[in-house]
Amino acid sequence: MNIRVIGPVLLSMFLVAAVGSGSFAAGGNVAKGKVLYTNLCIRCHGVEGKGDAYMKFSPPVSDLSSPATQEKLDGSLMKAIHDGRKDTAMGAWKFVLSDEEIRDVTAYVRVLGSSASRKLP
Repeated sequence: MNIRVIGPVLLSMFLVAAVGSGSFAAGGNVAKGKVLYTNLCIRCHGVEGKGDAYMKFSPPVSDLSSPATQEKLDGSLMKAIHDGRKDTAMGAWKFVLSDEEIRDVTAYVRVLGSSASRKLP
């Protein structure tokens, strides 16, 4: 087979296997991510990640379940968690969370997006 055919086929197989196995965010653990999210993120982002928690900010907190957030690459989400976001209330978590824990939180954020899409009619 031609390498131009084999590469995309192998990549597709890998992606299907990763999604089918529940592996999200570059190997993050969804269950651990949920615990971290519940302990650290829920105050601002809310139970469903919609940014509707009791703490209000200007600019508003990101809706983690929104298509705009869910379309971002895992690396972009992990960087936002790691470094924070300039001119927002999102601070850097690199001093609190390990890189593995940031992957876990990102994996859970992906679940927030998938559960939101399942509720659509």
